[in-house]
Amino acid sequence: MPEQASPLAGARQRDFPASPLPGAQAKAPPLRLAGIVEDSIVDGPGLRLTIFTQGCPHDCPGCHNPETHPVNGGSLHSLDELEARYRENPLLAGVTFSGGEPFLQARPLAELAARIHALGGTVITYTGFVFEDLAARARKDAAVAALLDATDLLIDGPYIKALRSLDIAWRGSSNQRLLDRERRARLLCLISPEPDSV
Repeated sequence: MPEQASPLAGARQRDFPASPLPGAQAKAPPLRLAGIVEDSIVDGPGLRLTIFTQGCPHDCPGCHNPETHPVNGGSLHSLDELEARYRENPLLAGVTFSGGEPFLQARPLAELAARIHALGGTVITYTGFVFEDLAARARKDAAVAALLDATDLLIDGPYIKALRSLDIAWRGSSNQRLLDRERRARLLCLISPEPDSV
């Protein structure tokens, strides 16, 4: 699978509003969610709590979750509530953030991810953005950087109907990549400019 990707024909890459920078004492806002699946076996390895965020700017034709697109839909949930739901099932391997577009709510998701890690779980994040765009955004937006850093496995790229495949794990179309921490680090080496020598 190729590690470098660029926006593909038919994929709408839109910008998203900057997340507020996490403050040392600031409390994370509640999450606006489209839904929760308590025992998912299709959103990553093991049994997972899958959280479907509300709001998505991509509007991918053929999207499996079009009801998640409006930013004002869904319902609000506190991080305490979501952590409690996670704790209820000791068989969970981790949490999966899907959508919608999780990076629209990067700050509270990064905090929730930290709580899940503290409980021994893993974090998977789906995004319609490509990693390279998120990495560039993370240089200016600490919340995006925090969610990227808290993500063990990133599944990136928009859903492209023409590339739909039922033969690939955890993805809807073949342009989407499974990027663990090691692969993301290699990509960063390819896209980051060398620091100026002093």
